Amino acid sequence: MVGFLEAIPVQNSTRLWQECGVANGRSGNKPVPPLNEEKLRALALHYVGKYATTKARLGTYLTRKIRERGWDGERHTDVAALVEQFAELGYIDDAQFAEARSRSFVRRGYGERRLDEDLRAGGIGHADAVAAKEHMSESSFAAAENFARRKRIGPFASTSASPEKRQKQLQAFLRAGHGFALSKRFVEADVGDELAED
Repeated sequence: MVGFLEAIPVQNSTRLWQECGVANGRSGNKPVPPLNEEKLRALALHYVGKYATTKARLGTYLTRKIRERGWDGERHTDVAALVEQFAELGYIDDAQFAEARSRSFVRRGYGERRLDEDLRAGGIGHADAVAAKEHMSESSFAAAENFARRKRIGPFASTSASPEKRQKQLQAFLRAGHGFALSKRFVEADVGDELAED
C-alpha cells in the first residue's frame, strides 16, 4: 500500500486552485456567448429582480458583464440609458434604497457616518440621500442604544467595565459611526442605568 500512495503526486492546494480554478457547473470547453441588447436587458432585469440595488451599482454590473462576455453586434448599447429606463419604470429607486438602508442601519445599531459611507459607496447622490439622512439623525439615539444592547456595553453589560475595556468600547462605538458625545454617554453609563434621549 505504501508504494501506491507514493505514486500519487501530492500537490499544494493553492497551486491546484491556481491551475484548475473553481468548478462552476459549466463545461470548460464551452465559451460563454457574448451579449446582445436583448440578453443585456434580460440580465439587468434578473439582477434588479434578485437584488435591491442602485443605479450606479446596476451600471457597474452591466459594464462588467459586457467586459467579461463581449458584445455581439456592431452597435454597442448605452448602459446609462438602460439604467435610466429601469429607474423610470420604477425597478430602481435610489431614494427608497437609501431610506431602507437607513432603517436597517438603525436596527443594526450603526450611526450616521457609517450610513454616509455606505450611501456614497452605493453611488447614491445627495438629493436621493436627504430623507435617509434625516431619518438617521432623528433615530441616532435609538441606533446607539441598539448598538450598546447588541455589544452589551454600558447599561446593557452584565458587569462594570474596566477603564481599558471602556476605551475599547468607545472605539467600537466610533467605528460604528456614532458621534463622540453620544458614544461616551453609553460607555460611561453604569450597568442597569436608563438613559433618556436628549
